[in-house]
Amino acid sequence: MATPNYYADNADLQFYVDRWIDWASLMELTEYFGRAPDAFKSTADATAFYKDILTLVGEFAATEIAPHAAEVDRQGVDFADGEATLPPRQATIFDALKQLELHGMCLPRELGGMNVPFTVFLINTELLARAEVSVMAHNGFHGGTAMAMLLFSIREGTTTFDAAARRIAGTRFGKEIEEIRQGKAWGAMDITEPDAGSDMAAIRSVGVQAPDGSWTVSGQKIFITSGNGKYHFVIARTELFSPAGADPRTPEGTGRADDPFAGLGGLSMFLVPAFEDGPSGRRRLATLDRIEDKIGHHGSATCALTFEATPAHLIGKRGEGFQYMLTLMNNARLSVGLESIGLMETALRMAKGYAAERRSMGKTIDRHEMIADYLDEMETDLVGLRAMAMHGAVHEELSQKIHILEASGIAKDEPKAATYLARLKHHRAEARKITPLLKYLAAEKAVEAARRNIQIHGGAGYSTEYGAEKLLRDALVFPIYEGTSQIQALMAMKDTLGGVMKDWKGFLTRSALAHLRSRTESDALERRVAELQRLSYDAQRHLITRTATDKARSLKGTALTSWPKQFTKDWNPKRDFAFAMLHAERLTRLLADVAIAELLL
Repeated sequence: MATPNYYADNADLQFYVDRWIDWASLMELTEYFGRAPDAFKSTADATAFYKDILTLVGEFAATEIAPHAAEVDRQGVDFADGEATLPPRQATIFDALKQLELHGMCLPRELGGMNVPFTVFLINTELLARAEVSVMAHNGFHGGTAMAMLLFSIREGTTTFDAAARRIAGTRFGKEIEEIRQGKAWGAMDITEPDAGSDMAAIRSVGVQAPDGSWTVSGQKIFITSGNGKYHFVIARTELFSPAGADPRTPEGTGRADDPFAGLGGLSMFLVPAFEDGPSGRRRLATLDRIEDKIGHHGSATCALTFEATPAHLIGKRGEGFQYMLTLMNNARLSVGLESIGLMETALRMAKGYAAERRSMGKTIDRHEMIADYLDEMETDLVGLRAMAMHGAVHEELSQKIHILEASGIAKDEPKAATYLARLKHHRAEARKITPLLKYLAAEKAVEAARRNIQIHGGAGYSTEYGAEKLLRDALVFPIYEGTSQIQALMAMKDTLGGVMKDWKGFLTRSALAHLRSRTESDALERRVAELQRLSYDAQRHLITRTATDKARSLKGTALTSWPKQFTKDWNPKRDFAFAMLHAERLTRLLADVAIAELLL
């Protein structure tokens, strides 16, 4: 009997790895055009190595994690004497992961890593989440934190490159990265506060600079995943107001008192060690107040912490915290998308397995029309979401790797670099478009799939024996953490309608072409995709028209000469886009359906 393997048994996932992902471009950028230390000499050699890693993780997930998922769930995280301890089974799993040396997988070889594309890391996210989401979430704050440290250091200019040797000569957080690579530490992302969730402008934690230039951070953070870790990326306020003269319509602007973005320009990003380990034991620099008693993700420590003049390291410049946070959140949202897909894969296979064995009314229930329809829809959702996830992952990584290429100085002496630099804007735009759509739809569909899995199991699904209820408990947080579904919908709506307003002529052209193709394309499938595009464009036009009409009505009684300025500059996101906000989730579902249809066409 073959050894269970969550990569080898997934033909759809293998399709993307074998035939769809642009490994040639990812490898060229990751290996500095084949001239990085010990670089692969061909795309075939590189992809063979990447597949070996996926096969290894797939087997580990299926044999060393999944059989113990219920045990991890039962044991939970222990909190005593101000410290949170992983469940014993979870600790055993991470000891094994440390032996595999996967935490440094994506780090450059000169930093002790394997120089593997981050896309492989994200695919591993699906494999691990299929086995147990708590393991996946905690694992992400190892290698993911190390990569964020490196990326932030490159962005702020504190990583030096030997361009001739195509390698990193030194990086600001080298010691911390090595500690994580060895599995001795992990990190966390500290944003949420008691009075500041989605509204980051309400953050009250403060960063204070001493006369000698050093920084400390004070404040409380809550709902921090893996918050019992050592290294924390903390968002804190360093400015009372945003920079003078900043455009109030941008995240950097403070603008009017009713501006929803007020205060974001006053936030900064810090790396804050929560404790120090020495010969005499652990000395806490930040207090671990408690762990949350959650309905799911029992193997993951979700913590509340208090920082009281805790020594901190400013990342980038003061006031740039929101922009650094976006880099973290974009990758975190892609991870949640893949996490949701992993759980959906488990729910689908569990439902299929039960339905194929459970007999009712003379046949197995998978042959009953309604159950067959449920299973078919679950599988269709899964296939579509995976396409969107792979698309988003590749474009996000290409945009980051091209930025690194530019920052390293290597681009100056590399003839092929110009082609990649010219594509940077495109990759960023695709990643920005797909990420909120993926996070929204994957999270919502994961909850739906887990719920349907319970329904297909009937009374057995409501018991704890089969594990169906655990999947629903674990899935319910997906539409909440790393940006709620509603925040994703607002982002998608704002970007989409903003794009229409910036290029009205282009929008009308695309809309007209979709209308035409929906009636004239010879291929029936292409006509159906064009019809879906037409519906999306019609919805966008309706929202824009209604928004403009409401804006015009609001100007009644004002001087006619002020109208041009009111229509081109003076837009209040809360008031003027109220109707569009009301329909943001509906638009987001339509945009996601269009994106999936275009990718699968």
